[in-house]
Formats: sequence, structure tokens, C-alpha cells
Amino acid sequence: MQEIFIFLLSLVLKFLVLPALGFCLLHCLINIYLFRRLRKIESVGEFLNLSVLVPARNEEKRIRACLASLMAQELPVREIILLDDRSSDRTAAIARELGFSEENERLRLIHGQELPPGWVGKNWACHQLSLAAHPESTHLLFTDADTEHGPACIKTALAYAVAERCDLLSLWPDQITGTWAEKLVIPLGYLLFMGFQQFPLLRWLQANPARVKCWNFSPKHLATLGAANGQFLLFLRMTYDRIGGHEKLKNHLVEDVAFGRRIAAGTGEGMRLINADGMELLRCRMYSNAAEVWEGFSKNLRPVFEDSFLSFVLFGVVIGGLFLSPFFFLLLSLFFKNLFAPALTAVVLITLIRLILTLRFRTSWIGFFLHPAGIALAMLIGMNSWRLCLGKGVVWKGRIYSLSS
Repeated sequence: MQEIFIFLLSLVLKFLVLPALGFCLLHCLINIYLFRRLRKIESVGEFLNLSVLVPARNEEKRIRACLASLMAQELPVREIILLDDRSSDRTAAIARELGFSEENERLRLIHGQELPPGWVGKNWACHQLSLAAHPESTHLLFTDADTEHGPACIKTALAYAVAERCDLLSLWPDQITGTWAEKLVIPLGYLLFMGFQQFPLLRWLQANPARVKCWNFSPKHLATLGAANGQFLLFLRMTYDRIGGHEKLKNHLVEDVAFGRRIAAGTGEGMRLINADGMELLRCRMYSNAAEVWEGFSKNLRPVFEDSFLSFVLFGVVIGGLFLSPFFFLLLSLFFKNLFAPALTAVVLITLIRLILTLRFRTSWIGFFLHPAGIALAMLIGMNSWRLCLGKGVVWKGRIYSLSS
């Protein structure tokens, strides 16, 4: 019986895990090639006709650097609006020290209204910001309070968005990590994004939207091709209004992915979603310690699959099966020699994928060398996210959100 079990495990390794990892490696290489790194441009006109919108709730540790970097852009933007989302710390006071006020038309401070039922806090804040934006701004940039923008960031992004006719341009910053939990978990975002996101297919369809109808792609299928990073969302305002803005996604906890899906779903109508590498233009430190990593990703991992529990479970099985189980099989091969060759090959493929991503995105070497620990921690966070959603709900920024969010 034991021999049959080991034989079946070897078949799983050879005919499921190894081909899937090979495909993942190829997919990473193609996506990295397509994932353009934006670099500073020298000129783009004299005035950037966009509104920069920053929601902030209890961000006194980060808000000064964020706002200062936005104020220091090489070309002035029409306005920078900070919404203080009922903070209990010095967020608003720091903004005032930098020159933000309710009366200043270019550096405006507004105060968030009480969260209505059915809304997620960030979406409500961003909705209020969109209403406050100047009506003549052609583009809206939503950016998080934990980002720092290089002097050429916004002009470069806007020039690229206009040239590529983007309805939504999402930049991925240089992710700064400090603590061990950050170094283990945050780089895994690139593994999932580069390994599974279908850039090639989306780009092929966007090049000729008529292909959507020709190949019978439904909006639901198109939506699965979309994703975005909420740290930097640059919308063509007309499109933002057309899809209903944040109000349409008021109960989505992972609104950036939801926006990416909505734009991708409109590919047949000519909508264009582009994700680009912004590492040379901006940086971000998402969390500061292990507790924040645990809480922050617990907020996202189950809700990102929305109402599809099956997708959540299947994705967990795929991640564990592909990126963690080969290490277990390699240990098991100490006792069962016929597992050694396929298990070692799988581990080599995983190591190659992580090496390429670590070099390309300059992520932590701790995450690279302790890859199994990072995957295990991420899966524990996923289970915690599921547990919280089934119970009282996830907690973020002092607010509780149920599975319906």
C-alpha cells in the first residue's frame, strides 16, 4: 500500500507539479518582458491637468513624506487633495504644517464624513475625493498615504497613460520591506502577479478589441484578466465616471483588483488597462511590522475572491501544491528514493523562478532563501482571513468588515 502511495506521489510530481511549474516559469518570463519599467521623461508640457487624491486615516508616520513628494513634482499638478478620514492622530496637523488647508485651492485638506452603511472606509474616502476634484481635471490619480513619489513620477505616468490611451494605468512601486514578516510575504505578490496574471492575452485583445467578439470572450471571462495596484491608480476621468467610480465598488475590500477587473471586462468596448513597473518613479512601505502584515493581508486574501469560495480554496491548493509541497517531497525522498529526481527538479524550478523575480524586482534575499517559510506564512494568513470572514469579520483601521464586503 505504501509503495502504491509513493508511486502516485511521484506521478503527481512528474505529470502535474513539474509541468505547472514549467508553465509558471515561462509565464513569469513573458510577463516580465511585457511589464514595462517606466523611466523619467524630460518634458511633457507645462501643466499637468489632473487631480491627485490621497485618502488618509491615522497615517501620521507616513503622510509627511508622501505629501512632500507630491508637492515636489517637477511639473505642478492642478491640485493635491488630502482627505483626512476621521483620523485620531496628527495626520491632519502634519498636512497643515505642509501648507494644506480647507481654503487652499491647490493644496486642499478636506475632512471625511461619517462612514455610511454598506461602504468600505477607503472607498468612501476616495468617493468623496472624486467629488471634490476639479471638474476640468481630465485625469484622477488615487495614491496611498504610504507612497513616496520621485520628482518625475506623475509627469512620466501621465505622459505614458496618454500615449497608450489608458483608461486605467496602475504603477507598481519599489516595495520597501524592513521586518522579517515583510521580507517573507510581500515579495510573494510578484510571484503571484507574474506567475498567473494573463498579460499576454489581455494585451492581444486590447490591440484589437474586435477579437473579443470574434473569439466569444464574455465580460466575466475578460474580468479575470484584470488586476491593479491601489497604491497608484491613474484614471482617465471620463472612464472613472463611466464605470461608476468608487460608488459602484463601495463594498469591495480589495477595490484595486475590482477596478482592474471592471476595466478589463470592458476590453471589447475599447477600454485599456495597463499595469507598469514604477520602481524608478515611486516607492512604498506597506507595513511596518509583523502584526500589520498579518492584519493587512488577512483583510485582503479571502475578500479578493469575492463570493467564490471555491476559487479561494482552489487557489490555496495550487499555491501550496506548486510552491510548498516539493520541499516536503524532497525531504520525503530521503526515505523513498524514487521521489528524489522529480522533487529536486521541482525545487530547482521554484528556486529559478524566485531568483529571477528577486533580481528583477529587487526584493529581499531573506524571502528568497526562506521561500518555504514565506509560503507557509502566507497560507496561514489566508486561513486566518477565511476564519475572520466567517466570524465577526476582518478589522482594518479600526473598522470591521464582514464577508459581504
